[in-house]
Amino acid sequence: MKGRLLAMLAAFGATLIYGANYTIAKDVMPYYIKPFGFIVLRVVGAFILFWTIGIFVKSEKIKKRDFVTLFFAAVFGAGFNMLTFFKGLNLTTPIDASVIMVITPIIVFVLSILFLKEKLIPHRALGVVIGLIGAIVLIVYGESAGQNASNVLLGNVYVFLNATFYAIYLIIIKKLLEKYHPINIVKWVYFFGLFIVIPFGFQEFVEIDWAIMPSQILYKVLFVVIFATFLVYLFNLLALTKLKATTVGAFIYLQPVAATIFALMLDSDELNSVKLGASAIIFIGVYLVSKRPKEIV
Repeated sequence: MKGRLLAMLAAFGATLIYGANYTIAKDVMPYYIKPFGFIVLRVVGAFILFWTIGIFVKSEKIKKRDFVTLFFAAVFGAGFNMLTFFKGLNLTTPIDASVIMVITPIIVFVLSILFLKEKLIPHRALGVVIGLIGAIVLIVYGESAGQNASNVLLGNVYVFLNATFYAIYLIIIKKLLEKYHPINIVKWVYFFGLFIVIPFGFQEFVEIDWAIMPSQILYKVLFVVIFATFLVYLFNLLALTKLKATTVGAFIYLQPVAATIFALMLDSDELNSVKLGASAIIFIGVYLVSKRPKEIV
């Protein structure tokens, strides 16, 4: 029970960090760093951090066939999902992006049934639906303050693709976590991720002009690399060791709430009864999806 509680706290922490990431990363792009260049920075930074802490984790011999699985985990978890997310975030608004990401648990739920042979439990299916309704209410009726967005429709399509890729990553990585230590997995994911993102973002990466970057923007870049990449992936991996992929995926329902709270802290939004009600609905959805069958009365 204690391990499950820590896993839930890890998933919750990852959600809060990423909720703030929507606005923070948006402030950096595209003037200081373009989307694909930012992704190269994220992957390189996470690669260095994970391989550094990997020194303190007992080495494991990874089977050759599992390296193939690790490569595809990198494709969907440290490659295409990141590229499409930052490309989409650059074009749309932070709150739009955070709400579209709630499609992830639905995709994870379907993939878990198809590939992980997870049972179709009624209360979890209900939780997915309830959480989605809450997120839709939040974005449609929340009247959030707008952000600069050059092409909201195209940006939302990119974010939707990101949600799909991330859901596939959660399914792939779940199998590997049954065999190996989380750090030994993620360090290889980011190793392969380098080869995926560099061809797309190398040119934008070398165009970064660090000389004109204000200190507050540099701090935001460090937040994205250290907290929103390194810690978020670490927390989610720790959560997946004790929780179902469906449960971890369901925490993404809280991202619109976290994004809204962060906007309030910056005085760029206002709180109203609709947002409070929608947030309550989202929490109910996460509760239903995260609970084991015997825990539902």
